[in-house]
Amino acid sequence: MLLDLDDCQLVLVDYQAKLMPVIGHADEVLARAVLLARAARLLGVPVWGTEQNPNRLGPNAPELRALCQQTFSKMHFSACESDLLDALRPPERPAPKLAGNARSLPKHLQKPAAAPEPERQTVLIAGCETHVCLLQSALGLLEQEFEVWVVTDACGSRRERDRDAAFDRLANNGVELVTSEMVLFEWLQHCEHPQFRELLALIK
Repeated sequence: MLLDLDDCQLVLVDYQAKLMPVIGHADEVLARAVLLARAARLLGVPVWGTEQNPNRLGPNAPELRALCQQTFSKMHFSACESDLLDALRPPERPAPKLAGNARSLPKHLQKPAAAPEPERQTVLIAGCETHVCLLQSALGLLEQEFEVWVVTDACGSRRERDRDAAFDRLANNGVELVTSEMVLFEWLQHCEHPQFRELLALIK
């Protein structure tokens, strides 16, 4: 099963000023998250961020925050307890009303209302700490019946053992584990994609 670009959303969890200095391989983790966000914006994939208790831990890294359509603050470890779910599932728009003269036409001549845009069911998620906020958010999204893919090289914890245990648990619960380059090349699908060269430049 490959990713479908038009079905994806990206959630970036808690890359915060006071947290990142203690995260293992923090520079690489943040760089991978920024790469994902830049690629997502280039390809029209919605990008959302979260911040855990930002009054204490500070905001997300500015270069990442600037790439998010919206960043949600939270006190629960799971981002599903914030307003993020409302962004992932926008309210259905009511069908447009027919104009007065259109209502008088026979049904077979009336123009059908445009179908609502399909909901994006696949959530790609990455963040810190992998075994706490990222894990609880990913499992919460599964409970909300999203398809959940965790981008492992954009995830970090203070201790590698905690991070790796989280990956094991996520995989055992049906979460797909991928890397950022796997995501980008599955979004592109082929080397003739109009944004192929731009994305290749980001990767290099």
